[in-house]
Amino acid sequence: MSVWQKLYDELQDQNFIIITVAMDSRDDAARPWIEAAGPSYPALIDRDHRVAELYNMVNVPQAVWIDEDGRIIRPAENAGAYEAFRSLDRTTMTVPEDKTATAAAAKATYVNAVRDWALLGPASSHVFSADQARARTAAPDADIARAHCHFRLGQYLLRQDRAAEGREHLAEAARLHPASWNIWRQAAEPNETGLAAGADFWERVDALGDDYYYPPVAMAGMPE
Repeated sequence: MSVWQKLYDELQDQNFIIITVAMDSRDDAARPWIEAAGPSYPALIDRDHRVAELYNMVNVPQAVWIDEDGRIIRPAENAGAYEAFRSLDRTTMTVPEDKTATAAAAKATYVNAVRDWALLGPASSHVFSADQARARTAAPDADIARAHCHFRLGQYLLRQDRAAEGREHLAEAARLHPASWNIWRQAAEPNETGLAAGADFWERVDALGDDYYYPPVAMAGMPE
């Protein structure tokens, strides 16, 4: 059982709900994973990345906290994931134990913060004021807006069996919005498990250098 299912089972009577959204444009690529997990909360597939566009989500997992009044109290942020995978030994396919432990601690810190908010509401120390939330919201620029237009057009063309044209628009979307791993993945070659985690993925990760793949979350106790 996933940590999110456990949290939902624990807190669903607190006027709390989790909605997960898979950012995957390929036919039924996410569905088997969702069906295998069998969540009791809504689990959606956003083939056109409308949610990513609305909330400026550039990677997964990211989360947005929205209160009962529809106010965003924590804008899009890394949902407790950590950079441990970048320490992967690609020969043995293992991650050092200390990095694994740090990743587990980061996820636990984030889940505990969500729990604190569900139980305490606006009294939770993890709730941002309107000004704080606004200051942490990255407004899309013209290139990002154009990138999403190219992405949607590319998806439409692919569904019309116009693959070459569709891929051109996906490539242009990725060029205009290089920070979006969500966009880049849709044109990347999947590996044997169906994930966009082949050699081109690792080349792109390595090119980050000292930059983050999962930016740290502004949250007490969260490792950097």
